[in-house]
Amino acid sequence: MGLWELFVIAIGLSMDAFAVSVCKGLATGEVRLRHACTAGAYFGGFQALMPLLGYLLGIRFQSMIVSVDHWIAFVLLGIIGFNMIRESRDEAECLDCDFGFRAMLPLAVATSIDALAVGISFAFLSVDIGPAVCFIGVVTFVLSGIGVKVGSVFGAKYRARAELAGGIVLILMGTKILLEHLGILS
Repeated sequence: MGLWELFVIAIGLSMDAFAVSVCKGLATGEVRLRHACTAGAYFGGFQALMPLLGYLLGIRFQSMIVSVDHWIAFVLLGIIGFNMIRESRDEAECLDCDFGFRAMLPLAVATSIDALAVGISFAFLSVDIGPAVCFIGVVTFVLSGIGVKVGSVFGAKYRARAELAGGIVLILMGTKILLEHLGILS
């Protein structure tokens, strides 16, 4: 997997965190740098941790399912993508302006579950997991920080579009992986 593909996956994965950050920024009103850094640290940290955990889980079972690994990556990315598209049509949840541990931890875990499944699919692809998870974490950190500011300025107007775009990206990446493995794309 190349840098461009990893970047596209990182953007797709970070859209949930971006959308929640936008909502947090909307609820906060006056955003300070610490708000953006806190959101970025929680969301970026968990977006890096979850694919690593998924990867470690996936390599334990890699030898048993290597013949269908491309299908697993396709299905997992497809399910995640369709779920993000479905969620983009739901009403925005009302979030409070609390950036404390009790408020941020559940949000960080909830927005990074998708990354766990992506990490499992990374185990079946040629991915150098260390740089990959760092890259995903940094991209999510930056986009989450930007999301807090965007939320305070523009409100929840773009939340649905961000999740829709992220879902489409993940479905397209899963399809590309499957088509490459089947020899349709080279």
